Amino acid sequence: MKVGLFFGSFNPIHHGHLIIAQAALNQTALDQIWFVVSPQNPHKKSKNLLHEFDRLDLVERAIADNFAFKSCDIEFSLTKPSYTIDTLIYLTERHPTKEFSLILGGDNLEQFKSWKNFDKILDYFTLYVYPRGEIATSDLWQHKSVTKIDAPILQISATYIRSCIQNGKSIKYLVPDQVEALISQKKFYL
Repeated sequence: MKVGLFFGSFNPIHHGHLIIAQAALNQTALDQIWFVVSPQNPHKKSKNLLHEFDRLDLVERAIADNFAFKSCDIEFSLTKPSYTIDTLIYLTERHPTKEFSLILGGDNLEQFKSWKNFDKILDYFTLYVYPRGEIATSDLWQHKSVTKIDAPILQISATYIRSCIQNGKSIKYLVPDQVEALISQKKFYL
């Protein structure tokens, strides 16, 4: 089974994430997409980060109707901050019959060489990369392990969604209805 790992804070998950995941599924030989909820991204500050179990719950609600999408909390039990290479090694050992690939944005590819053991990731895993409108400057776009996928460029960000919530504005159409309902019920991001 071929599994695409879509890492993220998902703070909160939104339609942009779901559209990218579906585009990856449509354009590759992947059988499933696992949304790997990262407890702490080593490249981001955690100031406005909702608790990891709450973000996992939001992801599970968002993908509940798609049998090809799975949530993954594997990084919750790994050393923090989590590094992609460590997670990949752990998952590969734990699931030897699965072939893992990464799904990431072009902006991440541009700074990919700063990732821990990035060269090992490129040696053993495929990267499915969706451009986000950035100007491609990285030589990694030409790497044999990198495959470009086309996905609609949506200017939806979790930062914008959190700002809407904090300012009493609607987030309808930005996130799935089930996600909006839970955010409202639990008063997340206020």
